[in-house]
Amino acid sequence: MNFKDNFSKQASIYAKYRPSYPEGLYDFLLQQVPNKTKAWDCATGNGQVAKALASHFDQVIATDASKAQIDHAIQMPNIHYQVATAEDSGLANDSVDFIAVGQAAHWFRMERFYEEVQRVARPGAMLALWGYGLGYFEAQVGNASALNSLIRHFYTAVVGKYWDVERKHVDNAYESIVFPYEPIATPAFKMQLDWNLEDLLGYLKTWSSVQKYIVQNGINPVEKLRPELTEAWGEEGRQRTITWDICLKFGEVKV
Repeated sequence: MNFKDNFSKQASIYAKYRPSYPEGLYDFLLQQVPNKTKAWDCATGNGQVAKALASHFDQVIATDASKAQIDHAIQMPNIHYQVATAEDSGLANDSVDFIAVGQAAHWFRMERFYEEVQRVARPGAMLALWGYGLGYFEAQVGNASALNSLIRHFYTAVVGKYWDVERKHVDNAYESIVFPYEPIATPAFKMQLDWNLEDLLGYLKTWSSVQKYIVQNGINPVEKLRPELTEAWGEEGRQRTITWDICLKFGEVKV
């Protein structure tokens, strides 16, 4: 399959450290999905979205182009995983009621993906694309300014040139991704997690830009950042709340 495989080699840490989406996001989306027979979690990654959808749908089909990702994904009886691209899912025509894409649409060939959406969607099916940008510590968190500065500098100056061009869509909060359906107005959602320093460092290591840096330079830039982050973090083992703003495109598929 022709796809950018940026996550297979770090699939195990991806499954461990990728942040999870808030229940409020799912509550908002699913209350507007009239039928809940089958959902498609496209580019499932570690299966976190599939797991959430499995509590609401009879069946969840979760696809990812990376077999390594699926090998580390969350298992549940009504989740069926299959290796497939977003543009060629292998799903039957007119078979799904809800299509979810979490933090992945920026990698797709969007015109071809929307053709696939049209093919597999049942009448009344809903499509949700969402993502999140750079995490940050809010002002009330001690040393927030220093931590945010270090992470921003690492993101832009250290591994910035190792991001694929598609990352621009994340930086633009998905405003640069075309959405061909009438968008539904959505609330603002945030992810917030209480992490210790090792959680943060583990998450940074999942970045595709970090993995490319390692391949090209033979060293892990996150370990080079560790001393500065440790100093700014303060007390060893201390937990701090990190926040990500979620961008969301949501609407009914017109079949």
